Amino acid sequence: MSMATTVQRSLEGARCKFDLVSHPHSATSLESARVASVPAERMAKPVILDDRHGRFLMAVVPASRHLDLSRVQVGQADWQLSNEATVAGLFSDCEVGALPALGEPYGMPMLIDPQLTRQQDIYLEAGDHENLVHLEMEQYLRLVPHAEVCELC
Repeated sequence: MSMATTVQRSLEGARCKFDLVSHPHSATSLESARVASVPAERMAKPVILDDRHGRFLMAVVPASRHLDLSRVQVGQADWQLSNEATVAGLFSDCEVGALPALGEPYGMPMLIDPQLTRQQDIYLEAGDHENLVHLEMEQYLRLVPHAEVCELC
């Protein structure tokens, strides 16, 4: 596989300038950053949450950090980590465990930690375990115009 179709369509639709960075197979966002020799604080790690009632939310944090679930305050929902089987169904054009940090193109609202938005550029999984999308922060934010920036770590 390489870039997921939804990711490619989103990048083209927003007319984003980006680079595709190939790297050895990796299993996690943090490992992807390491094997691709990119700073972990510039690698976007998506965490999929659900409210137990069919609503989903993507929280995006730097790969070098962990999501603090208590900081996720969206509506009156009690958010929890989604299970891998459910997530695989939501991102059907991606390999399991290689989710792009692009919730909006997949129909879910997004929260982004400001530690990422303060970076000049960002890396995110392309939908497989061997490629990253690299783009300037301004380009990334064009892809997710409705994302809310808030402290998540």
